[in-house]
Amino acid sequence: MVPFEMDAEGPVRETGVDMESAGEHRFDPNYAAQVLLDLAHEKSVDNLLDKLVRRTAARPNVACFQVWLIDSGDRCAACSHRQECPDTSRCLHLAAGRGTPNPGSTIDPRHYDDRSARMPLGLGLLGKVALTGEQAQVGDLSEHAEALVGFEWARQERLRSCGMTPIVFKGEVLGVIMGMTRERLPDETRLWGRIFADHVGAAIANARAFEEIERLKSQLEIQNAYLQEEVVEARAFGNLVGQSAALRQIVSQIDLVARTEASVLILGETGTGKELVAHEIHRRSHRREGPFVRVNCASIPRELFESEFFGHVKGAFTGAVKDRAGRFEMAAGGTLLLDEIADVPLELQAKLLRVLQERLYERVGEDRSRPADARIIAATNRDLKKEVTARRFREDLYYRLSVFPMHVAPLQERREDIPLLAKHFAELSARELRCPKPRLTRGGIAQLQTYDWPGNIRELRNVIERAVILARGGPLSFDLPTMISSRALPASAPTPGGNVSLGFLTEAEMQQRERANLQAALEAAGWKIKGVDGAAELMGLKPTTLVSRMKKFGLQRPGA
Repeated sequence: MVPFEMDAEGPVRETGVDMESAGEHRFDPNYAAQVLLDLAHEKSVDNLLDKLVRRTAARPNVACFQVWLIDSGDRCAACSHRQECPDTSRCLHLAAGRGTPNPGSTIDPRHYDDRSARMPLGLGLLGKVALTGEQAQVGDLSEHAEALVGFEWARQERLRSCGMTPIVFKGEVLGVIMGMTRERLPDETRLWGRIFADHVGAAIANARAFEEIERLKSQLEIQNAYLQEEVVEARAFGNLVGQSAALRQIVSQIDLVARTEASVLILGETGTGKELVAHEIHRRSHRREGPFVRVNCASIPRELFESEFFGHVKGAFTGAVKDRAGRFEMAAGGTLLLDEIADVPLELQAKLLRVLQERLYERVGEDRSRPADARIIAATNRDLKKEVTARRFREDLYYRLSVFPMHVAPLQERREDIPLLAKHFAELSARELRCPKPRLTRGGIAQLQTYDWPGNIRELRNVIERAVILARGGPLSFDLPTMISSRALPASAPTPGGNVSLGFLTEAEMQQRERANLQAALEAAGWKIKGVDGAAELMGLKPTTLVSRMKKFGLQRPGA
């Protein structure tokens, strides 16, 4: 039994106690010491409290044992003491409890360990102990109504005595240990009660520290895994994946222009990621909390351009059955991306120029001017200078848009980014398509790097999505046209006596090169034929095919 010692009126003393009975239930310091040693090793508050109440409540003289901890108010609306609660910000929570009902008792056993139980600080004897930090002991519960506040069921259980000791650690009251017996509490409770509660307080603080360390460790592991993934995928550029010099130049330009209000013109082939660049400019700007609105100028019917850009009022034209906001209005406070800007009709380009210059526009069918508070980014895959020369694009609008032009390099100029992009798209596709995670091999990467990618990153993603579906969790295999880029392959030394100058190789020269290539792959794989990073995987061959070619050319592992 955990010892307790005083009540509010002074020490409790009783006479006429049977000495044999008292000796039977005398406090056992050796048992208490063993319990405290066990508690000191616990790294979980829940486990600590469970062990404490389980072992203490098992003592023969303990009828009920509970641990209450101070925590934030959380059940105020349902609390039976809500009308008497002086401070709803915190209260006592029953954290653990156990008891032994009388034989034939009709009391709900959940009273002993009702985790929803709460007690306001200062209310009843339990609340006063938590508020003042002073021990309390009651020799006869039938004569002490304050001690029964919140424990009214104790009368029916014929509980006689009660002791409460605050759990204090470094001057802070953490909670209260409360015990009830059907007999008189032992006299030793005065000293041991405080010692026991202080050790429990230190054990709780220690367990909470361990839990906080584990929480922070888990958080750091998650952050570390995320950062490692960012490093592996080179995601330091936001949504732009890669580490090539061309991409680094783009990111440098983004950082320069993002903090300004300057209009940006993004140039590049179809599928190079111009929209991602626009997103990054918006994300790094002071408008990042505002909307990012994209309008594909190539998909808008000629007669609806003005309404799409600036909106219209009801009745402005046939079909205008209600007022409608345009893209400029939707992008207020944010960024408006005019994708495929070269497709804007010449007659609308003048109105677009006015919006850029005066920051005003009118809805179709409306006379009132509205402010245009959107940062403009334009993008196109055409050469706008040639469009200006051909009089298909206004020169003044071109110069207004190209305050800060940026060129996004095609994928064939960013071949060193292909491994990172391939890994990123493979994992993304596996998640989105709900396919098993595939394995990207070095041979597969080499195959991707030798293709010219006329469709750029968009084509790369499509190829990888198809490969992920077909891979079924195995190595990725790519079905690409035979289109070898001369920039992707190293120049081979001319074969003595060969016909390189004539633009072709003889059969003997082809055989010689195939054998040399096969041997290079085997040496790169440490003469490992199959499996992860084996020569067959590096070359994109079946192991049986590789073995057959090795026999054909008489290739054997050195020393075999």
